[in-house]
Amino acid sequence: MKIFVTGVAGYIGGSVAERLIAAGHHVVGLVRSAESIPLLKDRAIESVLGNLDDPEIITKTALEADAVIHAASADHPGSVVTLIAALERSGKTLIYTTGSGIVADSADGEYAGSVVYTEATYFEPVPFRRPRVMMNVLVRQAAIDKGIRSVVICPSMIYGKGRGLQPDSDQLPKLISLSKQVGAGVYFGKGLNRYSNVHIDDLVDLYLLALEIAPGGSFFFAENGDASFKEIAEMISRSFGLGKTASLSVEDLVRQHGDAARYGVTSNSLVSAVNARRLGWSPKAPSLVEYFESLR
Repeated sequence: MKIFVTGVAGYIGGSVAERLIAAGHHVVGLVRSAESIPLLKDRAIESVLGNLDDPEIITKTALEADAVIHAASADHPGSVVTLIAALERSGKTLIYTTGSGIVADSADGEYAGSVVYTEATYFEPVPFRRPRVMMNVLVRQAAIDKGIRSVVICPSMIYGKGRGLQPDSDQLPKLISLSKQVGAGVYFGKGLNRYSNVHIDDLVDLYLLALEIAPGGSFFFAENGDASFKEIAEMISRSFGLGKTASLSVEDLVRQHGDAARYGVTSNSLVSAVNARRLGWSPKAPSLVEYFESLR
């Protein structure tokens, strides 16, 4: 198939694209920088220069593709609306990437969450995440109203080396970098808050499985374990020889980096990938503990 991938130079999109190429598909990727084009060509990926605010380019490329995987941003409503409009009544597959921050709470590191959310669990998102939840609903509803085989994949905290141009995920590399600066594995507040996690290779497996057989309107959490941020700080400390952990102020974090950082590292986000496992997804990659051990 000819598959249009947004975020093809990024961590998730690039990793998915590599696997698609290996499976014999033709990948066309949206790229913001012309510098990425020759690098992607070396990986057998065709590039289209543009960004998520270019509806004409997105529409044209989506119409020419057999399927679309939107992995560039979980927080860009305009591109989602454009893709749904472009694919309306086509019967084509649209896979949209969100994130398990949709179920984040306001723990501020003070306690461990008591609820593990499945795809069927009702939740009320914190105000910061309501727009993302609304986009998830819009994409899933397109399977009913717009004649699109639309699917939402919702990763938890992702770890592992990316297979494309971008090797690093978001949360953990930033924590590792900050820990090295401080000289200790860092967490925020008491660090008791827990987050589910998934290896990038297992996540990519889910994308390919969903592309092949997922029903329209599906929603899939992706996780294979969880850890508290204090436990993660201890893993970082051991793996990089820092010898200790340290608690940092939640207030300073929010003041410097805003709500995105607050809900990314001080909240609970515990999910269970019930639908993905029912689909036949079976995570095989190293656990988070094993991954950190491999970095020692």
